[in-house]
Amino acid sequence: MDILQEALKRIKPSKAEEKKVNAIAVAIIKKINIPNTVPAIGGSFAKGTWLKGNHDIDIYVRFSKKQYSGKDISLILGQVLRKEFKKVDTLHGSRDYFQITHKPYTVEIVPIMDVEKADLAENITDVSPLHVVWVSHHKHLLDDMRLAKAFFKANRLYGAESYIQGFSGYVLEILTVYYSGFDALMQNIAKWDISKKVVIDIEGYHKGKPIIAELNKAKLFSPLILIDPVQKERNAAAGLGHEVFEKAIILARKFIEKPLLKFFEKEKVTKALLKKKAGKNALVLIEAKALDGKRDIVGAKLLKCFEFFKKLLAKHEFKLIESGWEWEKNALFWFIVPKERLSEKRKHFGPPMAENERLENFKLAWEGNKVLEEDGRAYVVVKRKHRDAKSLLKALLKDEYVKERVKGIRLL
Repeated sequence: MDILQEALKRIKPSKAEEKKVNAIAVAIIKKINIPNTVPAIGGSFAKGTWLKGNHDIDIYVRFSKKQYSGKDISLILGQVLRKEFKKVDTLHGSRDYFQITHKPYTVEIVPIMDVEKADLAENITDVSPLHVVWVSHHKHLLDDMRLAKAFFKANRLYGAESYIQGFSGYVLEILTVYYSGFDALMQNIAKWDISKKVVIDIEGYHKGKPIIAELNKAKLFSPLILIDPVQKERNAAAGLGHEVFEKAIILARKFIEKPLLKFFEKEKVTKALLKKKAGKNALVLIEAKALDGKRDIVGAKLLKCFEFFKKLLAKHEFKLIESGWEWEKNALFWFIVPKERLSEKRKHFGPPMAENERLENFKLAWEGNKVLEEDGRAYVVVKRKHRDAKSLLKALLKDEYVKERVKGIRLL
């Protein structure tokens, strides 16, 4: 497909960019001198699946399990890095890791135990080099993996962080191998059933066995069960959300119907673009400033706010035509609803008329209002507090639930 070749030209790093990244990584690696360790570039750079303009470099420092088992390898690495680099930020995860800046690149340096098999790992990050090895066995599909990453990034479906709930790079690499290329990946995603779980065991670890019985139940809520090819008890897609899963299916169908380059190009969300999308409908924009802290945690709090707004809009009978949010420096939430104001009054339903005790309590609660009946249920007619979405959302900005999850928030 010509469109894929053109997309690849735009997303694949040049030899010069590749050389620059390698030079930076090598210069940093040379400064990490710790006995019985092997520092090496990791992640998508090591796999050869990174995209043009990617400014995040991962370096893994593999500590000998024999020499360092039981020791705080984060502490050891941190001490060395602070001697070699002016500014080192500590990031907290399942094991502390570190970040330095080498403009325009952000370099994360991660301490891991050197293991040959996943079941010897002391920490989830210890398995990362095994992912690199697995991908290296499928080098003929590296460009297809790049296309998959670019497609999902452009359409805001990329990232396993809890506030995104999308497809991780590793998940897309596995899926591309499983379906033997990007084109087949799109064809198969388009056939996924939104109402059913997709179960994939690429290495056949659970052949003839019920996968759902073998995995941790907490890892089975995602709509995609993707057995990690290097870790048979792990669902690599455990963080995938149902909404993103559904969007992926719809997008794959659209791409197959009309493959265009725009599917690989991320459209910048601007006020002008959203106004154009809204057309004659009402657009409400909210800007929020995230709390200080780890991006994944504060991002999850922003997501909670967005979901809170959506839930309350639905509860107050506002029809959402479209909604979404984007987070770079500050978060932008947008809601598109019909322009028409809601009726001045609404029906507030209570219990079934046949449930005498509950009905009496309902009448007491709404004393002074005439209790009516519809389809066997009691209801009263009450005056709406908010007839337009902007009025409701403005009031919700002052809610304690929201104020606890953001540093600042305002209507635009």
